[in-house]
Amino acid sequence: MEETSDSANPVISKIEEKDASSAVAVAGHPLHAMTVHFPIALVFVTLGVDVFYWWSADPFWLRAGVWSSGGAFFLGLAAGAVGTVELLAVAGIRERVASWAHAIAAVTLIAICGLNWGMRVTDAADVLPHGLLVSAMAAVITGMAGWHGGKLIFDHGIGLMVSSRD
Repeated sequence: MEETSDSANPVISKIEEKDASSAVAVAGHPLHAMTVHFPIALVFVTLGVDVFYWWSADPFWLRAGVWSSGGAFFLGLAAGAVGTVELLAVAGIRERVASWAHAIAAVTLIAICGLNWGMRVTDAADVLPHGLLVSAMAAVITGMAGWHGGKLIFDHGIGLMVSSRD
């Protein structure tokens, strides 16, 4: 069976023709790509904090978990709002399947981060085992959202700033 290139596919060619440049950027740098690093880092910090609490039972880690999970949730909301504007405003992004897979994984992640923070703020559940399990689930979903975001960057060239010299 012959392998055909994506450029021979008329549907993919039409999608690639559409502009995929960022609608929300600062000096040409896409804002979504700049803001996702903070919530991603805080998801993993929260998981680490929960492991340290499990290991030491020091109440300091409970307070640190409230702050790190809250930061992951609220900064995730901000990054998600910018990403949603990009998704809905730019046809070249909106028509790619990887964009929708990334958006679904990211919205799921934000919901899980909200659950994680809400459990800690209201004392609705104990950090062990519930908070640790939710933190682990958030880390897995972060990997999934990151995978699809990486596909958008490396496979589709979304969010790249390419100079005319390249």
